[in-house]
Amino acid sequence: MISSHKLTVHKRERTGSRYSQRERAAGRLPAVLYGHGQAPVSISLDAKEALRFFHDGEKVFSIDLEGEQAGQTVMLKDLQFDYLGTNVVHVDLTRVDINESIEANVPVHFHGDAVGLKTANTILVHPTSELHVRCTVATLPDSIVAEIGGVEAGSALHAGQLQLPEGVELLTDPDAVVAQVNIVKEEVEEPEGEAAEVGAEGAAEPEVIGEKKADEGEGGKDESA
Repeated sequence: MISSHKLTVHKRERTGSRYSQRERAAGRLPAVLYGHGQAPVSISLDAKEALRFFHDGEKVFSIDLEGEQAGQTVMLKDLQFDYLGTNVVHVDLTRVDINESIEANVPVHFHGDAVGLKTANTILVHPTSELHVRCTVATLPDSIVAEIGGVEAGSALHAGQLQLPEGVELLTDPDAVVAQVNIVKEEVEEPEGEAAEVGAEGAAEPEVIGEKKADEGEGGKDESA
């Protein structure tokens, strides 16, 4: 559901990598605000505040920006990470109307303990961690719950089986596997002694290169010469 949190924002007078580094060193997160036919605006966010919301999966916020309408609604569009892929270094936000239709990726949260994990040699995998959906900004969920308690060994839960909030349309392939309990096969190792014995009995005696054959004359010379 739409977030009620407000982001602390300030306009940036200077842009470029050097000034962005100064912003981050001061505890701010460089960002750009786009959308609704207006020119992009370089801004900065309170890094600690914004990252806490982002890590909780929130995407929609309100902001007060100097020179623009107070309390306007914005949506998180993109996060850019450093070269290690660990720290957020830049954010893209876009202006939205709460009643407009949008497409977004929503994280999947798993609930319950799969019954299939009670079977020996099983493992739970979840190859699909987020779903692509269409809805209005006002109905955009922070997450979608996947109940995995009924997933048995060797079976899977698919995207089309999940219960979506009202007004949310699934765009991800309904057959996409969200969670699956796989049975891990044990490898049977052949005893080394037995393998060595079979190899010794079944191996042909190697031919010695240069060994004379019984029916050849010594040196291969013609005795009548």
